[in-house]
Amino acid sequence: MQTAQVNAVQQLATEAASEYLTFTLGDESYGIDILKVQEIRGYDCVTRIANTPPFIKGVINLRGVIVPIVDLRIKFNVGEATYHEFTVVIIINVLNKVVGIVVDGVSDVVALPAQSIKPPPELGASLDTRYITGLGTLNDEMLILVDIEKLIGSDELQIVDSTVENTQKEAVNL
Repeated sequence: MQTAQVNAVQQLATEAASEYLTFTLGDESYGIDILKVQEIRGYDCVTRIANTPPFIKGVINLRGVIVPIVDLRIKFNVGEATYHEFTVVIIINVLNKVVGIVVDGVSDVVALPAQSIKPPPELGASLDTRYITGLGTLNDEMLILVDIEKLIGSDELQIVDSTVENTQKEAVNL
């Protein structure tokens, strides 16, 4: 009897809805695990760091913590990156790192049941889908679910770690 109950609980847990913070980049809607989000703030001026890729806008000082700012519009190549009063920075905490991601706007927090999430399409080597965990459907709208841990832990973003370390060392030496 206990085994049947455990299996039923496990099945309910896998069918339970996961919550995602939804945001827009260009014309598309994206979602990230809400548990990774620390805060949402407006876009402020950043301190530019020399010799970083274009998608790393620089760093900000957030209550004593140096936070690298990554523009997902540039990283995902989804149109012109313009900064105005509606541009938003989502501060996330993943892999023991605090990082800000710039997006066009934040929409909502939604709960998606597991059955409404489909695996990403196989599009071949020409398109990089390694950061996409799936495609969710919500009221006839497609939501691209991003694995923010894979993105922040990726090789091309390891430069963020070295940039922040060098900036912190320079600040201490001043």
